[in-house]
Amino acid sequence: MSRAARIAVFSISVAIFCYAGLGHVLGRTPDDKTYKSLTVYGEVLQKIQQDYVDDPNMRTVTAGSLHGLMESLDAQSSYLTPREYEEYKKKLQNPGTAETGLTLSKRYGYVIVLSVLPDSPGTKAGIRSGDIFESVAGFTTRDMSVGQALNLLNGQPGTGVKVSVIRRGKATPEDIDLVREKLTTPKIIVQKTDPDILVLRFPSLDAGRTDDIRNRLLDAEKQGVHKVILDLRECGRGPISEAISMARLFVPSGMLTTLRGQTVSTQVFSAEPKQVVWKGPVSVLIDVTTSGAAEVLASAIVANHRGDVVGERSFGLASEQKLITLDDGSALILTVANYYNPGGKSILEEGVTPTEVVRAVAEDDADTGDEDVAPDTDVQKEPGLGPRPLSPEDPIFHRALELLKAPAKKAA
Repeated sequence: MSRAARIAVFSISVAIFCYAGLGHVLGRTPDDKTYKSLTVYGEVLQKIQQDYVDDPNMRTVTAGSLHGLMESLDAQSSYLTPREYEEYKKKLQNPGTAETGLTLSKRYGYVIVLSVLPDSPGTKAGIRSGDIFESVAGFTTRDMSVGQALNLLNGQPGTGVKVSVIRRGKATPEDIDLVREKLTTPKIIVQKTDPDILVLRFPSLDAGRTDDIRNRLLDAEKQGVHKVILDLRECGRGPISEAISMARLFVPSGMLTTLRGQTVSTQVFSAEPKQVVWKGPVSVLIDVTTSGAAEVLASAIVANHRGDVVGERSFGLASEQKLITLDDGSALILTVANYYNPGGKSILEEGVTPTEVVRAVAEDDADTGDEDVAPDTDVQKEPGLGPRPLSPEDPIFHRALELLKAPAKKAA
């Protein structure tokens, strides 16, 4: 960009902020924080333009500041430049767009993997929950929002995208190629561990799950099953509405969750006694890979004392985002409302705390750094490589079984 162009961009930016600032001056109160912020922002832009070591690219500076502004709010809020938003729209409107099966967020300044759908491109490429993406498609995630990362990961079926991955306990990134695919809804994994204990494992909480689970619970009761375990580990997808419907199958009374935001009308979701189909004991398994709708389900169970929630505190991601387009063709993916547990705490900020805290087997506990893997190494120590087999070696599952089998455990 020429110096004249830089000056023009800078002048326009300052003019916009001055115009916005003037509007605030005319109607502001003495403690108007917005006006003060605009003044500071304009001053920073001016200092960058005048005093930076080289002539700065003001478009890059402005875009970077907006990215940082959104990231300072929460991990899921994103800014998309006009070019990124145009690409985002095309992929969103194209029913043939393929993806990688990854649920992402940000931690430590980088994009991280929360969970991986079974049989997805992410699973096939060996991506695991807890992996840090240093780069996606050649772009560092240090300056990337979750929305931008997903934009890069999605694309035409059969096409590839390269990610640079930092594993837990490793210092050197590993380059991995992901081949995008059209995904199908993952199946619920059903397992009987005891004659009267049924385990339901949820890779996701997609729309329609509730009807399926209602039928499975009714059939299980006819077959002599008296206790149920809901495994919500590695569950990070699905609408919150499905979690609320699912909770109503188990919780006979009380508040399930509340949605509220600055511009969103408060909505209180409560149990509906007529929808309850399971009155026997229930335990829920969660860990740091549990996020979104699954957190709302687990929170409703634990807050209403309907059953034990066993494992580790969930990630904290239950919120609603809104797409807001801007005049220059860019867009914001902005968090506009959070879900709160019945105690009034934000799930986004607090996650869900188990009633029985049990540390999951850490991947690096099993990784000795040797090429040879011990014969008794269980796949469950490597989340993301496929369904985790339930066994006594799984400490979270083992503790849930103990609680369900305890003599004091009675039906609600």
